[in-house]
Amino acid sequence: MAGEASGDVLGGRLLAALRRRRPELRFRGIGGARMAEAGLDTLFPMRELAVMGLVEILPRIRSLSRRLDQAVADIAGSRPDLVVTIDSPGFALRLLKRIAGLGIPRVHYVAPQVWAWREHRVREFPGRWERLLCLLPFETAFFARHGLDARFVGHPVLQSGADDGDATRFRGRHRLDPEAPVLVLMPGSRRSEVPRLLPVFRRTVALLANRIPGLVPVVVVSPVVAQAVARAVRRWPVQPLLVTGTDDKHDAFAAAGAALTKSGTSTLELALAGVPMAVTYRVNPVTAAIARRLIRVRHVAMVNLLAGRRLVPELLQEDCRPERLARTVERLLGDPAAASAQRDGFRTVLDSLSVGREAPADAAAREVLALLDEARR
Repeated sequence: MAGEASGDVLGGRLLAALRRRRPELRFRGIGGARMAEAGLDTLFPMRELAVMGLVEILPRIRSLSRRLDQAVADIAGSRPDLVVTIDSPGFALRLLKRIAGLGIPRVHYVAPQVWAWREHRVREFPGRWERLLCLLPFETAFFARHGLDARFVGHPVLQSGADDGDATRFRGRHRLDPEAPVLVLMPGSRRSEVPRLLPVFRRTVALLANRIPGLVPVVVVSPVVAQAVARAVRRWPVQPLLVTGTDDKHDAFAAAGAALTKSGTSTLELALAGVPMAVTYRVNPVTAAIARRLIRVRHVAMVNLLAGRRLVPELLQEDCRPERLARTVERLLGDPAAASAQRDGFRTVLDSLSVGREAPADAAAREVLALLDEARR
């Protein structure tokens, strides 16, 4: 079960790695296009679960509750040999709790980030799963302090291919001047977050177009929100390129001089590609006020958390303003020293995400199959 675009990518790689080892395996559950390509028989569209925010989720509670009941009933009826939930803790942890009495082994892939906020929730976790797989190296020690076994399997960004893009191919495909400055904009993959960032990006691009001749904005989004974004950017005074495909995205990274991105895995993708960036985010003011009281980490951007310092600028909530974003991007595009300092820090961050020579999806598949074999014995 995956509930959003990043989980679908993770799930697709995991299913492919599992099938390479055990071709007889069959997969059923909730996922997107990537998991379907890897052989998942989908129960209902994953996009129905892709929502984020304490306030934003309220109108969807009844629909999400029905889908949870449907997923539980399907598991109880089909009796799978193993259940794997991927990220999306709001839905996944409720699902794991509801099926606890069925005696089916459970794996949760992507540890809930309770080390960042609401640490008290860790008391709810005993009995939710038989195996917890972590993407971040410091998470195993955190869960160990609470008496929970967790396994670090490496971060999937290392398998993303984000560093394999071709700038010349991107410029040729979109008929861009070889010297035109390219700015990547990543407003998110959830329907709840894109409407909050796109209007800010629109005004930021309008400011930058007057300061940086020939600027080419490139909006990178997932297929889940592509139609909504395409409609929104038609009204932009400077028409951006819209990129949804993985290969084109990586080529855009290779061509980019800088990026503005929401917080999350996208920061690690850009780091792998060596793109200097600023991180920004905006949520409902009530959500923000609650989050500020609960958050226990000094940084929001994943690259900053792993670096242990503010390697990239964070312009969040009240600081997510067009003028501030424009000034930051202008500096990244015009100051080689600032861009180089970020790239130097990226290398250290990425080294920490590896588990040696084993690819993250293969390490995760190894843990999943080990639990499956234990249960069969």
